[in-house]
Amino acid sequence: MPYLFTSESVSEGHPDKVADQISDAILDEYLRQDPASKVACETLVTTDFALVAGEIKSKAHVEAEPIIREVIRRIGYNKPEYLFNADTCEVMNRLHEQSADINQGVERASDEEQGAGDQGMMFGYATKETPNYMPLALDLSHRLLQELSKIRREGTEMTYLRPDAKSQVTIRYSDDNTPEGIETIVVSTQHDEFDQDEQTMLRQIEQDIKTILVPRVKAQLSPEVQSLFTDAIIYHINPTGKFVIGGPHGDSGLTGRKIIVDTYGGKGAHGGGAFSGKDSSKVDRSAAYAARHIAKNLVAAGVADQVLVQVAYAIGVAQPVGVFVTTYGTTQASNGHGEKLTDGQIAEKVQRLFDLRPYAIVQRLGLRNPIFSESAAYGHMGRQPGTKEVKDAAGNTRTVETFTWEKLDYVDKIKAEFGL
Repeated sequence: MPYLFTSESVSEGHPDKVADQISDAILDEYLRQDPASKVACETLVTTDFALVAGEIKSKAHVEAEPIIREVIRRIGYNKPEYLFNADTCEVMNRLHEQSADINQGVERASDEEQGAGDQGMMFGYATKETPNYMPLALDLSHRLLQELSKIRREGTEMTYLRPDAKSQVTIRYSDDNTPEGIETIVVSTQHDEFDQDEQTMLRQIEQDIKTILVPRVKAQLSPEVQSLFTDAIIYHINPTGKFVIGGPHGDSGLTGRKIIVDTYGGKGAHGGGAFSGKDSSKVDRSAAYAARHIAKNLVAAGVADQVLVQVAYAIGVAQPVGVFVTTYGTTQASNGHGEKLTDGQIAEKVQRLFDLRPYAIVQRLGLRNPIFSESAAYGHMGRQPGTKEVKDAAGNTRTVETFTWEKLDYVDKIKAEFGL
């Protein structure tokens, strides 16, 4: 019997994402000046107010306030009527030195034996249902809001848009887990005051979502996914009505409150740890990226149609205490005797292929580079690897890779290991 699955996304102007972007921008500035920086930066935003707090160990000197204001300005909160304004909001800085007790568990005489910055379990997931190996409902939810942001910044259509927005997509699946169609699309977008009455305003926004936003998103997709957009889709556009008051004035925002949006939209699993504002010594972030890297390369290599990888650590210990893999019964790899590999056998091969000590992950994925601001909105997973220019504390410019955990650089090694 067909079933439904739903995922949501939020825009860069959502208060929780504002907080994430501030935390990661501060992290990046510490890493730009001192790649060995240890950072745990939390942000709170509310009506015309931003607070940063947390623990730092670094040789860098970072002025947080200009960074905070620039992030807020870049997102688009730059008008007094938003009641959260880059130029006028109060900023409070409560960053302080990292605990020596925590630091002694992370740093070792040998870099290779660097311990995990905390205990916990981290998950990575991948599925072949989209070209970027992400769940379709989440992929579409992100795309709707990324395109809505482009429309807002272009300023030629839907000129009433404000930065805060949310989306949600429900996919109808067949019994064999194949997407059959899009059941429901929900979009709620903050907007300027309208001269017309509320019902006229809502009709205008709904029409624009259907005739401007959705066609622009569809144009980015494969013919197979485009065919899922039918006249039977149920739309809920600004279902609560007027949405003028939004952003941090409408709802306070905190770093790390959108961890499902950041990962897989409810597919797979989540260990509970947030990403933004944390340097890569925190395995909440680095090991989650490593697990995604493993899962994506396994699916791309043809080991299985979908894969979930769990890695678990003890604080101060370099080697993971456990590595778990499940393919949900979709394994394609065999042992050479006509028998499908078990998930346990796949996990053993994963541990031979991937060094999962924290230092090895950081080196493999280049996680001491200031590359995290790019990940702080529209998901940390499923993004396109790229490069950026970075100027270090000495004024030297270098090129660094972004979204390295999305690279398909282990496919050939996996095929060789699995005999594919």
